[in-house]
Amino acid sequence: MVQGTLRISKARDFIKKPFLSFELLFLIALYFQHFRGVKFLIIQTAFIGDVILATGVLEKIQQNYPGSEIDFLLRKGNEGLLQGHPYLHRLWIWDKKKNKLPNLFRLLRQFRSEHYDHIINLHRFASSGILTAFSGAKHSYGFKKNPLSFFFEKSFPHPIGKKGQPYLHETERNHALVRDLTDPQPALPRLYPSAKDEESISSYQTRPYVCIAPASVWFTKQWPEDKWVELVQQLPADLNIYLLGAPSDKELGNRIREKSGRPNTRVLCGELSFLQSAALMRSAIMNYVNDSAPLHLATAVNAPVTAVFCSTIPEFGFGPLGDLSFIVETHENLSCRPCGLHGHKHCPQGHFRCANTITVKAVLESIKHLH
Repeated sequence: MVQGTLRISKARDFIKKPFLSFELLFLIALYFQHFRGVKFLIIQTAFIGDVILATGVLEKIQQNYPGSEIDFLLRKGNEGLLQGHPYLHRLWIWDKKKNKLPNLFRLLRQFRSEHYDHIINLHRFASSGILTAFSGAKHSYGFKKNPLSFFFEKSFPHPIGKKGQPYLHETERNHALVRDLTDPQPALPRLYPSAKDEESISSYQTRPYVCIAPASVWFTKQWPEDKWVELVQQLPADLNIYLLGAPSDKELGNRIREKSGRPNTRVLCGELSFLQSAALMRSAIMNYVNDSAPLHLATAVNAPVTAVFCSTIPEFGFGPLGDLSFIVETHENLSCRPCGLHGHKHCPQGHFRCANTITVKAVLESIKHLH
């Protein structure tokens, strides 16, 4: 408090002097002239988790260029993640399923008219490379894995870690593209559920609860259904349980609820938006997830999370980053694990030991610290 008073006092004395007052105003004007009007475009047109992790770059730019305009390009269907984002100037949406190429060139024409100062392309495929290379931006940054990276002003490696070795998290790999523009410290991903989002899920918060997101797009990244049933049965009886996911996950959620026989379990798959789900997860006693998008939703609101890694490994760089994060994986040294970066529709070996050997007891360990 004393320091604050002293600082205010010194500032007042400083402004009282005419020359120094002019000097101060001049410096302030220079500061805002430098940052105002700097235009950034961040590109990440991959999947839900990729967009969430890209928000770390958005946060870092905002911290270092507070008067800038930051635009973001993502694929149609993911726009709900950044709805109402306080640091976003404009959200561009690319429909990749319908008229993909015409929409690509329409976006390119629009980007050229925007006269961006900096384009940061976190997507590693040719389509986004076209947008970056021919946008007319003053400066462009991307990953060397992008087939058109030779057109970028600067390109960077995107190293995927190996089992048992030191690795970079995806947020660190993304940050490499803006390190020279900002500072060495990566920013954490962040999402911003609105007051309306919070209000919409308030009826689910009348008593302590846990959230479970049991599904994954890939079979080998999903802990088996019977394991989730057993987990629901063994969680403390006083906790409500909410099963989260996409509309396509509702059938799985219903089966888990019915097989568990637990009365205070509700299936919310397909009933909540991204940000409503994030808001609900933020206040949960614990969130149980696979190596999938809900893991990153939890990270982006600093929610407690227990992440079950089956065929994939944390060393790939997509693990949780929140203050209260737990990772559970098999203790068996399986030569077949990992069997791929993204998972498979079935276990290539037929035994699925990377998932079947993860016990419910191991997954339950995390909640003992909290409940």
